[in-house]
Amino acid sequence: MIRLRGLSKIYHTPAGEFAALRNIDLQIAAGEFVAIVGKSGSGKSTLLNLLGGIDFPTSGTVEVGGTAIQGLDQSRLAAWRGRNVGFVFQFFQLLPTLTVAENVMLPMDFCRTYPVRERRKRALDLLDRVGVAPQADKLPSALSGGEQQRAAIARALANDPPVILADEPTGNLDSATATAVLNLFRALASSGTTVVIASHERDITRLADRKVEVTDGSLASAMTPTPAEVPEGRR
Repeated sequence: MIRLRGLSKIYHTPAGEFAALRNIDLQIAAGEFVAIVGKSGSGKSTLLNLLGGIDFPTSGTVEVGGTAIQGLDQSRLAAWRGRNVGFVFQFFQLLPTLTVAENVMLPMDFCRTYPVRERRKRALDLLDRVGVAPQADKLPSALSGGEQQRAAIARALANDPPVILADEPTGNLDSATATAVLNLFRALASSGTTVVIASHERDITRLADRKVEVTDGSLASAMTPTPAEVPEGRR
């Protein structure tokens, strides 16, 4: 599903060049749940942004589903991204003036992936899937942090993308809620969606199929741990 070759990203700063990523080679299979781990500033968020076409590499290639995304112009990239990648962010980024259901419908409105008459029903189905359907007609501010993150996951699934990218999705959640959110990602991967999460939390590796460690912009390891069950009391 994802193939990176010789991927590098260099930023030009007043202090000189800063290499956020250096010569990354990586392959991620369809339906794989991959945890990208590393300390703050290691380059994991930059890597995620390059995977999703939010940023462009200085050198190297990014192929997702056979498409070399660095070769797309802005309009084609936006159309590709809307249909192929769902993003989940640490701070949720739900639009505060729209209801939760309207937030989930928004990607469908932009990409016109579903007829207008079907969009609300799909939004409600997705919100039910992540356990927050009763909050559908509330504004995001009325929801807890965990509920907002679940709604953000539903929004990321709106256009049924083959790839979900999540950047520190549990960073603002308590441990019990974080475990529930990670179990949602595990379920998505088990149903065939490719899930890539950038996180500095070690617990994520217990559910992931593979851990990819980034250190100072370089790939330190790409281990394949055996996923363990989350303790019953924390589900």
